[in-house]
Amino acid sequence: MRRFLILILAACASVAASGQIYNVRDIVSADMNKAAGCEGPYRYDAAPLTPSPKGYVPFYISHYGRHGSRYAWNDGTYTTIKRVLEAAAKSGSLTEEGKAFHDRYMAFYREPLINTGDLTELGYRQHAAIAAAMVAHFPEVFTPQGTFLARSSTSPRAIASMASFCTSLQKSAPKVDISMNSLHTNMTVMNPTEAPDELLQKYRSDFKVPAPDNTTTVASRHQDDILDRLFSDRAFLEEIGGRNKFFHELFMLWSGYHNYYYGDLFGNVFTEAELVDFWEAENYRLYLSHSSDRFQMIPLLKDIIEYAGSAIAGGGSGADFRFGHDTVLNALIPLLNINGGGFQPDKAAEVKYYFQNFNCPKAANLQFVFYKPKKGEGEILFKLLMNESEVTLPQLQAKEGPYYRWADFAAWAEDVIASH
Repeated sequence: MRRFLILILAACASVAASGQIYNVRDIVSADMNKAAGCEGPYRYDAAPLTPSPKGYVPFYISHYGRHGSRYAWNDGTYTTIKRVLEAAAKSGSLTEEGKAFHDRYMAFYREPLINTGDLTELGYRQHAAIAAAMVAHFPEVFTPQGTFLARSSTSPRAIASMASFCTSLQKSAPKVDISMNSLHTNMTVMNPTEAPDELLQKYRSDFKVPAPDNTTTVASRHQDDILDRLFSDRAFLEEIGGRNKFFHELFMLWSGYHNYYYGDLFGNVFTEAELVDFWEAENYRLYLSHSSDRFQMIPLLKDIIEYAGSAIAGGGSGADFRFGHDTVLNALIPLLNINGGGFQPDKAAEVKYYFQNFNCPKAANLQFVFYKPKKGEGEILFKLLMNESEVTLPQLQAKEGPYYRWADFAAWAEDVIASH
């Protein structure tokens, strides 16, 4: 265990030292889809993959995927904004910009409201494309003799995502046979913090809350400007519950509506600089909410190790597919220390260098791709893909390029499990 702790500390020190060499806010400004964070649609921007190690062939994939694009998960997003705009119109408080937004919104909201929480057409297409790309990248895995199991959380959008993924995969590899289920007992793995009470497991957490600073409140300085664009008089806002709820839902709507609507709904309601500030505030909020649960994802980590062990022992090919939610991936990524993201910063302003919610858009996924020697026995290697891009695990010593020894990862994981 000491060897792995030393590697982790060295990796964290390296990440901490280099964290300031790039400006995450500039990255967000350059691609406003990233400002949408977890609510943004999947981005097909993965770099070409590194060829297999010499003498090795892929034989097994262990996967976790978030459901695809959906409508807002909470109908309060639609009803809160509707209620505010209706009250403003009734009191004669809408500016010209406000009237234009009011009219666009009233023509827009009905279908999304009815479909609250459902997978969108785009969500189906995302998982279909990811499955097809997986078969294209790793055809050796998808043999008729292979064992393929897909499991999902009990959420309808996760089940629909699983179905779209598996349907597409079988079109690309028609001879494979995939078993699917969405049992409540799956929740211990697919969404560990939402498992049935009888199965819920708790693990010791050493998460520390970064010292708060203006990162937590920076977005509020824009509220007056935005309100002035929409309303000539704000008195009505206090009568319907204040402005903070309205602002939260307004940003949530902006973040997510591109998953199902392709027109310009917002016009000039927000500026780009305001949206970047809102992104940073939301990124910090999700760090506290999601990343703090990293050690509660240990049941999922144990499942990955167990099923990989069975696949390795079986000597054949196959894959295990899991479908769930952003709360899981945003906790699993730091648990695994992907790209050094397990480091816990001391200050709120530093969070964005180690945790970026845009790494978990709709249909986000992790893929452990396993390799074995083409001839004879030898060590099992793997690489890890996040949203189809190769990533690093700084706590481990790579064998070559993005490829790691599975034995090293399993030993590191067992240390993590035992210590929590």
